[in-house]
Amino acid sequence: MKKWFWGFTLVLSMIALAACGGGPTGGPAAETPANETDAAANEDGAPALASELSVYNWADYIDEQILADYEDKYGVKIIYDTYASNEDLLAKLQAGATGYDVIFPSDYMVSQMVELGLLAEIDTADIPNFGNIGADFVNAPFDPGNQHCVPYQWGTTGLAYRAGNAYFEENTPDSWAYLFEPELLQEYSSAGINVLNDQRELLGAALFYLGYSPNTQSEDELIQARDLILQAKPYWKTFNGEDYDDTLMVPDEVVFSHAWSGDAASAYWNTYDEAAEDGSWRYVVPQEGAVKYLDNICIPAASQRYETALHFINYLLEPEVGAAITNFTYYASPNTAATPFVSPDILEDPSIYPPAEVQAKLQFLEDVGDAIFTYDEMWTAIRGQ
Repeated sequence: MKKWFWGFTLVLSMIALAACGGGPTGGPAAETPANETDAAANEDGAPALASELSVYNWADYIDEQILADYEDKYGVKIIYDTYASNEDLLAKLQAGATGYDVIFPSDYMVSQMVELGLLAEIDTADIPNFGNIGADFVNAPFDPGNQHCVPYQWGTTGLAYRAGNAYFEENTPDSWAYLFEPELLQEYSSAGINVLNDQRELLGAALFYLGYSPNTQSEDELIQARDLILQAKPYWKTFNGEDYDDTLMVPDEVVFSHAWSGDAASAYWNTYDEAAEDGSWRYVVPQEGAVKYLDNICIPAASQRYETALHFINYLLEPEVGAAITNFTYYASPNTAATPFVSPDILEDPSIYPPAEVQAKLQFLEDVGDAIFTYDEMWTAIRGQ
């Protein structure tokens, strides 16, 4: 019988935090046909639902049975598509894609999308289950008053390593140094190292290691982060933030990965051996500090199925549904009403729900204003060399 507790290492003197992954498959980009918009209200005043709803999410970030259940219960066909990064999501919307109705941007990306006018305004009074969200997750600085989004999942970014590797048996990779320092990388790079193909996450990890804020706007600090990454890049096998857990970690194509906590948990369970009562992967949060993220459910401003999107969001906030999401993704839920339905071993796992002393040292990624152009420049240099 599958155990939910994945037993990853958490060194409390270390710090960590996170984000997510997925991959675009093309998805709807044309304007919504007029006959697919929200219908008029029913006689009782309740909104009639559209026949379809287009959902654009990170890969492996919801149990698709939840979508099937919604379809069966409400008669709304879910058109489901995935993306690999916040930047991919932003680029798709800026390029004019108008067919999406529900999206899941991370904290800092919400700020950018609000500024660009890409998100519809919402009234949480129209979402009865919004009251299930814990006080620590409402009125976040990137969306004051939750005027555009509601919280979905949160987690951490850290380092995942293959149990049984001789080097890691004697050297717990408890620092970002294990991702960036050549004298360490040469010990295990021949067995494969993956890094997240995510601009803010990778630059953020380098900035943490250098002792800087992951939200710095200093060009000099970003140049130092770029140079640190470039000296390590020859030792890395892959840049993958989409399906690295399934295609690289599980089949042992790599022994070490920059990783989001839920993906590392997934790799653990997909290599779980009943006889040994253990999986092949461990997860550590670096001692220098790391990013914590809060992903959100939002409605694009261009959506023509606003009422149906609100209805779907409310459905995702139902206690049992919120718990089912966490039990599938291994990411922590901001939905406190879901807690009784979340696997106890997930709730008790400090890698998924870090203790207060660790959380105190974690940071959100924030909108960096015009400095984003410097981040883009650094990222182009990193990926181009």
